[in-house]
Amino acid sequence: MKGRYFVLRTEASRLLIAALGGVNEIGKNMYFIQYDRDLVLIDCGSKFPDESLPGIDLIVPDFSYLLDHQEDIKALVVTHGHEDHIGGIPYLLKQLNIPVYGTALTIGLIKIKLKEHGLLDESQLHVIDENSVVDAGSIRASFFPTIHSIPDCLGIVFDTPEGTVVHTGDFKFDMSPVNGPYPDLHRMAEIGKKGVKVLISESTNAERAGFTPSERIVGSHILDAFSSAKQQVFISTFASNVNRVQQIIDAAIETNRKLALLGRSMVNVVEVANDLGYLRIPEGLLIDARDSEKYPPEQIAVLCTGSQGEPMAALSRLASSQHPHIEILPGDTVIIAAGAIPGNERNLSNVVDNLYGIGAKVIYGSGSASGMHVSGHGSQEELKLMLTLMKPEYLFPVHGEFRMLYKHRLLAESVGVPSENVFIVRNGETIQIKNGSASMGPKVHAGNNLVDGLGVGDVGNIVLRDRRHLASDGMLIIVTTLSKTERKMMASPEVISRGFVFVKENEALMEQIHQVILDSMDSLSESEASQWNLIKQILKDDVGRFIYSETKRRPMILPIIIEV
Repeated sequence: MKGRYFVLRTEASRLLIAALGGVNEIGKNMYFIQYDRDLVLIDCGSKFPDESLPGIDLIVPDFSYLLDHQEDIKALVVTHGHEDHIGGIPYLLKQLNIPVYGTALTIGLIKIKLKEHGLLDESQLHVIDENSVVDAGSIRASFFPTIHSIPDCLGIVFDTPEGTVVHTGDFKFDMSPVNGPYPDLHRMAEIGKKGVKVLISESTNAERAGFTPSERIVGSHILDAFSSAKQQVFISTFASNVNRVQQIIDAAIETNRKLALLGRSMVNVVEVANDLGYLRIPEGLLIDARDSEKYPPEQIAVLCTGSQGEPMAALSRLASSQHPHIEILPGDTVIIAAGAIPGNERNLSNVVDNLYGIGAKVIYGSGSASGMHVSGHGSQEELKLMLTLMKPEYLFPVHGEFRMLYKHRLLAESVGVPSENVFIVRNGETIQIKNGSASMGPKVHAGNNLVDGLGVGDVGNIVLRDRRHLASDGMLIIVTTLSKTERKMMASPEVISRGFVFVKENEALMEQIHQVILDSMDSLSESEASQWNLIKQILKDDVGRFIYSETKRRPMILPIIIEV
């Protein structure tokens, strides 16, 4: 008996569907379907931390369940190349060397990540397209093309002994896409006609009425801004939005501007997409940012990262005049062609303020506010269209916070899916299908792995609590020297403040703290003086009470005892 979930191994002939990420959240998408001893993973993404996780670089799914069932995993199938769908793959493959299937662009972007992690040579990467089939024992996966804000996206059709399960991936119904393909409504309808037991469908824009506008309308706004700009143009967008990058390239060509790329991810994605034929870049268009001074300002455009206000990204450095190769000057035009992801509004606002401070003309804001961004996710009418085409018996809404999943259920009800056939679950909860009927199944382990530098999963709640404590009230270090034989103080205690108060301006308070320490040490009984841990706790309690009474602050107090 191996693993903690033996019960799932012994009960045969049922299909389990679960989310290890991507439910009740937007980010770190990861799902699996499992029939008996055959398990197929769908996506393995990451998401960025919020301010409640100080020092954390990235959040990826917890792989505990997969590690306990590693001999059952037949494949990881990736729907598309966005970070929230591929960002966790290097961390998964460090622990499980499993086959990975994705389209050409998706695999190209995954290769960049695996190369950075030193995993590329031993990884099992397989390029697929809409006509491919992946056999995984009792589960057979086929595909259909979808449209999103990155090319080469796929929906997945899983044929299983308990019926067909369809995962839409991220999608919208863009009838005039920039680079194609057009949405294959006939193929989706054929899948629905054959019968769909469960539809796993994204819910990001379930709160937005109508249809999401076409990406093509952004191109005309970008061209207008390039044409009216009198000096340099700086434009920032998601590096993975290859279709928008193409429209920026087209605008640069149309307005006779050279194009410089700033930001490692932008350079990497453009290189991969160009090599695979997803971008059309004429010879001589791209220049190094350091060569921009060779051209008049009206002949320069710069495409950079940092549309979310990331502090170390190219746009933030430009806005603070800290980029080593090029600078934004008064009168330059800066375009932010992306919407702010929830949680990034403050950073982006700071960047915009700095740009205005320089004297730049700034065009920002999503939707009709600027015309420079449209969502890559389908709105309410598109979600209903997918439901109508697929005609699922059951709906499993994913890729959204709870209110979005709930709204998706209401949309499903409006097109004929019974309310009891819509499963709104949380990460780690499963849907089981047995004898053609779906119900809630057993829970599996799910959660977050926190990435901090090279460490993965080694930062837990205690460490985070200490970091938040330090960030809130700082730290006070108490150094005392005790005689090894007599257990008496051999020198005056030293008090060190870090992030608590500025010592030179609070000498009276520090003297009072010093006296509290002396009083605490003098009051120790003979038995207490022989126990270091007890001495430390007494010092923490006495000093902590005094500091709170005087300042209403609770710094972290760290007593250090030196025995001589």
